[in-house]
Amino acid sequence: MPEKIKVIIADDHALFRTGVKTSLGFYPDIEFLGEAENGMQLLNLVKFLKPDIILLDIQMPIMDGIATLPEVKKILPDVKIIMLTMNDDVSMISRLMEIGANSYLTKNSDSETIYQAIRTCFESEFFFNEYTNKAMLAGLRNKKNDMAPYAEEADLSDKEINVLKLMCEEKSTKEIADLVDISPRTVEAIRDRLKIKTGAKSTAGLILYAVKHGIVEG
Repeated sequence: MPEKIKVIIADDHALFRTGVKTSLGFYPDIEFLGEAENGMQLLNLVKFLKPDIILLDIQMPIMDGIATLPEVKKILPDVKIIMLTMNDDVSMISRLMEIGANSYLTKNSDSETIYQAIRTCFESEFFFNEYTNKAMLAGLRNKKNDMAPYAEEADLSDKEINVLKLMCEEKSTKEIADLVDISPRTVEAIRDRLKIKTGAKSTAGLILYAVKHGIVEG
């Protein structure tokens, strides 16, 4: 039996919440812990429940997803947050990634895409798709002035650069460990060291750094 991924959904449309829960109910490794119709409700929920993944709508009354995202991370720093929206605003996606979002899906995504995003964020922290790629890679070099401040030139070792490149290729911790011939624990230590050296707050931030500094192609 696969490990259960514990999920909470926050969206102000009850019909949408029900539809997502029903469609994902066919996957045996997904367990819904609860649901909220605004950010305030979600913050109250996560104080008592410990989800692995939160599906968070951007536009909600009382407290929207943008305001809620950093507050959730203060309570549960390791929770993975997948933002839900009706549009694919590139500047918005980039901003959300910089403050801690792990992926970004439009609300017309099919259940398989939502499941893949949940599973990938659970295993590898970050889920790329056409929207995140467009925001973080294609549009990044035109938006340098809007980015959070990073160390201009971090002194990275060859091994750290290699690990960072593999992270940008969406490799999991175990895959990186196998490819570089080190332990998964060492991969995690290198990831933490990269964050300290570059000033990035998250894996998404590391990827932004890698693109900005030409470590990977944008």
